Amino acid sequence: MKFLLFLYAVVWVSLLLHGCRGPEGTRTEISLNGDWEITKTASVEEIPFEYQSNVPVPGLVDLAQPAIDTGNQYQEGIYWHKRGFTIDKEYPQCVILRIAKAKYHARIYLNDRYVGEHVYCFTPGEFDIRDYLNPPGTENELVIALGTVTQMPDTVIWGHDFEKISYIPGIYDNVTLILSDLPAIRNIQTVPLIDENSVRIVADLDFVEDQENVNLSYEIRELASGKRVARGTSNHTDFSVSIPNAQLWTPETPFLYELALSTEGDMMQVRFGMRSFEFDTESKRAMLNGKPYYMRGTNVCIFRFFEDSERSDLPWDDQWPVDLHNLFKDMHWNSIRYCIGFPPERWYDIADSLGFLIQDEYPIWTLNQTDQIYPNVTASHLASEYRSWIRAHWNHPCVVIWDAQNESGSIPTGEAISMVRDMDLSGRPWDNGWLTPGRPGDPMEEHPYLFMQYFVNRSKFSPEGVLKDLLGDSPGPNSGPNKHDPAKEDGTWYDNPIIINEYAWLWLNRDGSPTTVTDRIYEEILENVDTKEERWETYARYLGILTEYWRTQRLSAGVLHFSSLTYTRPDEPRGWTSDHFIDVSRLELEPNFIQYVRPAFAPVGLMIRFWEESIQTGEAFAIDVVCINDTDSTYTGTLEMNCVKDGHSWSKGSQNLSISPYGRKVKTFMVFSPDEPGVYELVAEITFKGEPVKSIRKITVRD
Repeated sequence: MKFLLFLYAVVWVSLLLHGCRGPEGTRTEISLNGDWEITKTASVEEIPFEYQSNVPVPGLVDLAQPAIDTGNQYQEGIYWHKRGFTIDKEYPQCVILRIAKAKYHARIYLNDRYVGEHVYCFTPGEFDIRDYLNPPGTENELVIALGTVTQMPDTVIWGHDFEKISYIPGIYDNVTLILSDLPAIRNIQTVPLIDENSVRIVADLDFVEDQENVNLSYEIRELASGKRVARGTSNHTDFSVSIPNAQLWTPETPFLYELALSTEGDMMQVRFGMRSFEFDTESKRAMLNGKPYYMRGTNVCIFRFFEDSERSDLPWDDQWPVDLHNLFKDMHWNSIRYCIGFPPERWYDIADSLGFLIQDEYPIWTLNQTDQIYPNVTASHLASEYRSWIRAHWNHPCVVIWDAQNESGSIPTGEAISMVRDMDLSGRPWDNGWLTPGRPGDPMEEHPYLFMQYFVNRSKFSPEGVLKDLLGDSPGPNSGPNKHDPAKEDGTWYDNPIIINEYAWLWLNRDGSPTTVTDRIYEEILENVDTKEERWETYARYLGILTEYWRTQRLSAGVLHFSSLTYTRPDEPRGWTSDHFIDVSRLELEPNFIQYVRPAFAPVGLMIRFWEESIQTGEAFAIDVVCINDTDSTYTGTLEMNCVKDGHSWSKGSQNLSISPYGRKVKTFMVFSPDEPGVYELVAEITFKGEPVKSIRKITVRD
């Protein structure tokens, strides 16, 4: 099947290459993805004459066949990528080479002539190559040389990550030729104006002296149906178009439009969604299309996954990323933080189409070691990279938060944000990691790693149990050893909206073994957890409880667990974190994770507020069950409380339950402990859309 798809792609590209000059006002985009030749030399001055291997583009150099770097940690050398292409027709006025993303420090050569370079690792590079082409009908030889992370300029972000050991170079996103005449369209920004049922269109044109006296044609269609909803002309590069009865974009209804904008010589198409997003400064909640919206989700660390032993070509496969995001949907997630690294462009299209809110994080993680990692990076340097990033992602309705950095102190991201944020005419909020938020509506991310205290401070848990120890004092989001605490000059706390996008600190490798930062917790803190099956069950159960806890507090605008896709490294050098797959290529999640964590993220959820893990026979308890409703409709149903062992019930009760939209309700049950000692489960249960949603506590009953 893959061969047939490849053959189809080859035929399609061949047809494009032999008929690339379209009618007036059109453009042709030619994919240069596919099989490239590759070789390696010691330096950029050693231009190769022979290429011994082939590598897929997009991809990474470790996919080369035969391998060119066995056992190498990619610390030195230059990786030369080469392919040919032929354009049979007369060249139009503009021939642009676009490299969507490549690392590290791309240098471009065409027909043995140096074209230019692109030093940024995470944003597109574009090059006008028309004057470097051989005559029409003859072959052109394109060479892209990549360095290593150790060769990066000291004023450029290269994606430092304390957990990574292999920074593998590669052209890891699409390579495209863009052919058009003048005036050329370089970029379009679509700005949804949902209150006006219109979209603002701002075009960036090349070779136009008067940007406010042009001849533009536009057409807007529904992406799925192809139905035309607007058509017309404008003599301005900044104008608005009415979309009658516009369909709003949400994760539940990810409705997309497509804009085709034309000049006399060029035509560009972009997709967009009609949606608005902000944080309410009073309620501290996210507001999607003017309505409250609770973010439930996960993290994807694609750059860590790039070094995973099971990665192969999965990130660039036709179906695997789609299935991955559908799996996220099935976990009741509506949000993802693309964390410490951007995936290929196609992943954003998938998130647009399937419906996710993306917290888009620039790959900066320095903790308090900025001076050692990026000593010469200034706010101006960061702003230059941010501008390229914003322009590349601003039409995606899925991107709702610009995230300037992760857990970093002293790096001048705040100043850089102030230099670029007005570029985004949609006014998306900015997250500034551990540093000061820029505006009252900017969120702050919190990482309440409560279990981390057993690792960092070598703390011992209370004799009353782990849950009593961690949750007995009702900690808030700004809790734990990894807390985020930017204070104002007067010493008071910033009262900004909060997103919890990391918590727990209980990671297990995919083989069920603890990681370097969790081994002590499983060996010394948690009792009777000896086998991988027991560790998986324990991890999932506590992660589910913490998810319920942070969600039902209603102190956070979003709860995003860490992490659903990253690396696993059980062998030396062992890793810090991991995900929940037992087979990542088949997207097979560990079953306990599904059992305990999936219901903890249900749109209508609940939590048993009871932290005792050991009780006596014959005791009675008044136990609260906290229920929440993330939806915009009133929930009505029955809440059941049950004490269960081996399928037999004890102290069963039920109450009618009604929760208003976005509401929270507490119900109290009187529970009597069983007369017989043993291990029981306390289960609170509701039904949402025909599916049971449970909160479960494991209780040991003693004489």
